[in-house]
Amino acid sequence: MSRPPLPTGAATPQPMSGAPMRPGAVPPARPVARDPAERRTLVVSRGISVQGTISDAERLVIEGVVEASLLQATEVSISNGGMFKGSVEVEDAEIGGTIDGTVTARGSLIVRSTGRVLGTARCRRLQVEDGGQITGTIEMITEAARPDSPRPATDA
Repeated sequence: MSRPPLPTGAATPQPMSGAPMRPGAVPPARPVARDPAERRTLVVSRGISVQGTISDAERLVIEGVVEASLLQATEVSISNGGMFKGSVEVEDAEIGGTIDGTVTARGSLIVRSTGRVLGTARCRRLQVEDGGQITGTIEMITEAARPDSPRPATDA
């Protein structure tokens, strides 16, 4: 079976160098840097419950229930009605539902007006909207803090 010819005026694939490709050549692999829209995303929808370890997800969106011992990702978002139980370590976290356990956000932690954090929250930057709740311990991550030094803690 033969392939139909390209339509007239169709663009010839170009490698990153800008030179035209030979017919039948395979285009080069994409660069490692990813557009945020292309992140490996796992969505746990309403009515779904997941238990165990989640790995290799860059972005996690929780609308249902997730129970995990340790989750490492770039970003976690817990929607209103969603729940995370366990320990999570991420760059940025946005909590609109409930997290019961420990959340460590090396960047920012945003607790929306419908969000609740029960347990320990560690973060470099914290934003709590009116109505958002943190029950437990807040630990601010500072540049001067080293892993072997005690962290300042504030009970909420």
